[in-house]
Amino acid sequence: MTELDRRTVLRAGLVAGAGVVGGGLLGAGAATAAPAWRPAGRPVLTHGVQSGDATAESALVWTRADRPGRMLVEVSRRPDFRGARRVTGPVLDPRGDFTGTVRLRGLPAGERLHYRVRVESLDRHGLTSEPLTGALTTAPREHERQDVRFVWTGDIAGQGWGIAPDFGGMSIFRAMRATRPDFYLCSGDNVYADGPIAETVTLPDGRIWRNLVTPEKSKVAETLAEYRGQYAYNLLDEHLRRFLGEVPQVNQWDDHEVTNNWYPGEILTDDRYTERRVDVLAARARQAYREWVPTPLDGRLYRRLSYGSRLDVFVLDMRTFKDPNDGNTYADPARGLLGREQREWLIRELKRSRATWKVIAADLPLGLVVPDGPGAQEGVAQGDPGAPAGRELEFAEVLRTAHRAGVTGIVFLTADVHYTAAHHYDPARAAVGDFTPFWEFVSGPAHAGAFGPNALDGTFGPEAVFVHAPPAANTSPAEGFQHFGEVSIDGRSGAFTVHLRDRDGVSLWTRTLPAPTP
Repeated sequence: MTELDRRTVLRAGLVAGAGVVGGGLLGAGAATAAPAWRPAGRPVLTHGVQSGDATAESALVWTRADRPGRMLVEVSRRPDFRGARRVTGPVLDPRGDFTGTVRLRGLPAGERLHYRVRVESLDRHGLTSEPLTGALTTAPREHERQDVRFVWTGDIAGQGWGIAPDFGGMSIFRAMRATRPDFYLCSGDNVYADGPIAETVTLPDGRIWRNLVTPEKSKVAETLAEYRGQYAYNLLDEHLRRFLGEVPQVNQWDDHEVTNNWYPGEILTDDRYTERRVDVLAARARQAYREWVPTPLDGRLYRRLSYGSRLDVFVLDMRTFKDPNDGNTYADPARGLLGREQREWLIRELKRSRATWKVIAADLPLGLVVPDGPGAQEGVAQGDPGAPAGRELEFAEVLRTAHRAGVTGIVFLTADVHYTAAHHYDPARAAVGDFTPFWEFVSGPAHAGAFGPNALDGTFGPEAVFVHAPPAANTSPAEGFQHFGEVSIDGRSGAFTVHLRDRDGVSLWTRTLPAPTP
């Protein structure tokens, strides 16, 4: 499809579901609506295919159709699908926005697999869509010492910086795909539901940034259809679609999946919203997230994923159980970001883990001060380098308990602040001394305004070993300062190598951490 054709379709408002056919790896196609009537001809898969949460024996596979139909998936070790196993998936219908996810079970561990997706018409048995193909890598078994490579980032299409074909689209995902990762960790802000996209933005040097636009991205999201449209919009980008078709995801959700810096029970004062009850908005946003992102079918957002004997990933949910954003100086250990159940789960699972490295995937940074207006804090740090207070109490407990239990190899990965950095935490510099030294690596944004750097809170003794941040707030993706991180773990030695990369894949900083001594 030409750029002019696509813009014409989008302006005409035909992207009611922001549908797009194929593109990139999956073949070119034209934008299409999700009509209320039954279209003639074969069903069409409108937004490509994706996979997620690939374990040693299972993985999720996702697609969306243009009409009701039965999802069919084939999986094989071979790209020609000879001897493929077929799995019958769910019926895709309007209740789920014609999306569907199926869990493939009984997969071989630690292998590159190929899958093929079709949708069969409910009206005419045997009439199926053209197939779309994808690939995924399953995790090694827990006892296996196998190499693992993954990438992470966050913050996609924010601050009004949408898909601009003249500037190469979301080209960072092409660079991420080139690293050939086993999986992709999205550290939150998959979408910016509170960030409308205008057709044009004038850059500081006078150039014009021309966004693709859709009705759902032209205002803040409030309805279920508008929240669904956030995910559909991002999948208009060929680089992102191709990347997600080849690399299984591990997803977190943060604030912009709903609205900026939200917390349960909040009542908005933003005049852009007619529905100001955040709990109502969050319920709609959560439904759209579950429909459009291949996440666990039971709906649980915090979880542990194992990748052989070298890596466990602890995926946190730092939004659902969050207390109100205030001065964050309380002494009540029952409050915080994680909630009692998740905090106890994290401590228990860290102690149980026998993996060399325990990566804590946090959608908010630990030691950076992230304010939410005058006198209120959005993140963990409460801005005082003294003893833990407020939300810091939760993480002081986690770190203290892990230290006393002899847990080693903890690394925090996060995004959120729209720049990249490497922070080393040491009790010798901290207001508290009851934890084992660890690293926190920050990356992002993937395609959004760049900001930073933020101030460090000295409670846990962080040192900014590396920082790459823009010269001005909301620097556009056209100027660079877009980032992703890459981690490779050597199966034999257990060495953990991290690269902090720019949007073209250039390594800005690297460090290899030796496997911790038991």
